[in-house]
Amino acid sequence: MLKMNIYKRILTGLFIVLGLVSCNQHDGTSKILLNEVLTDNAANFEDDYGIHSAWIEVFNKSYNSVDLAGYFLKVSNEPGDTISYIIPKGDVLTVVRPRQHALFWADAKPNRGTFHTNFTLNNGHPCWIGIYDSGNKLLDEIVVPALKTDESYARVQDASKEWEIKSGSTTKYVTPNTNNQTIEKNEKVEKFEQHDSDGIGMSLTAMLVVFSGLILLYIIFRILGKAIFAKSESTKQHVNMKQEETTNKCAETSSNEVYAAIAMALHEEFGGVHDIESNILTIRRVHSPWSAKYDALRVIPRKKQ
Repeated sequence: MLKMNIYKRILTGLFIVLGLVSCNQHDGTSKILLNEVLTDNAANFEDDYGIHSAWIEVFNKSYNSVDLAGYFLKVSNEPGDTISYIIPKGDVLTVVRPRQHALFWADAKPNRGTFHTNFTLNNGHPCWIGIYDSGNKLLDEIVVPALKTDESYARVQDASKEWEIKSGSTTKYVTPNTNNQTIEKNEKVEKFEQHDSDGIGMSLTAMLVVFSGLILLYIIFRILGKAIFAKSESTKQHVNMKQEETTNKCAETSSNEVYAAIAMALHEEFGGVHDIESNILTIRRVHSPWSAKYDALRVIPRKKQ
C-alpha cells in the first residue's frame, strides 16, 4: 500500500513537470487565453441551472471579437488521460467581444448548452487544461495545482503571465466571468483628497483650465480674423479695379457711338438727302375703258326708223 502511494506521488510529480515543460510549446501570441479555473465549487458562482459546478474562464486579450466555435478545450486529470470538448457552432454567444470573458462549466453535461463541457475537474488534485483553435493549434495551457473548496487558480491580472491562488479573501477574491483584478481605490484621488480636502485647489485648477482655453481661443480667432480680413480686402480691391477698367472701357465705347450718331444726324439734315415737296395736292382724272363705257351710257340711245 505504501509503495502504491509513493508510485502515485511520483506519477503526479512527473505529470506536473511535464505540464510545466509543455507550457513553453505555444508561442504566447494567442488572442485567446485561459484566465481562471475553479475545480471545487461548493458555494461560488452558479450556472444557469442554479447548480454549483467547476468552471474554466477564457479571456480574449485582443481588441477584435473572436468566435470560439470549433475550438477545443482539453483536460487531463491523470497522465495519458485526455478528454476533448469541441465548442459547438451556431451559437452567437461563442463570439467573445474584445477584452471580454467566456465561462465554461466543467459538469460533464453538454446537453445543457454550448458552455457545458463533457468533462469534470478532479477536486483536490492537479490537472492540465489546454485550449486549441479549430485547426488543433495549441493556444494556451496551464497546470492547475491542487485547490481547496471555492479556491481558484487565476492570473494576477487579465492576460498577465503571473498566476496566483485566490482563496476568496478581501484582496484575492474569485472573479468568474469578470476582470481578475478590480480596482476599488484610486491612489491619486486619495492623495488629492488628503492635500485638498476643501476643494480649493480643484476649483482654482478648473478655473485656470477654463480661462486658459478661452484665452487660447481668443488668440486663435484673432489671428484667423486678421488673416481672413486681409484676404477679403485684397479680393475687394482686385474686384474694384476690374470694375473700374470695365466702366472706363464702356465709357469710351459709348462716347464714340454717341459722336457717330450726332455726325450722321447732321449729315442727313444738311446733306439734302430728303425730297422737297410743294405741299400741293393734285388730282388727275384718268380715262379708262370703264369710264368710257360709263360716258356712253349717259347718252340716250336713239331708235332706228
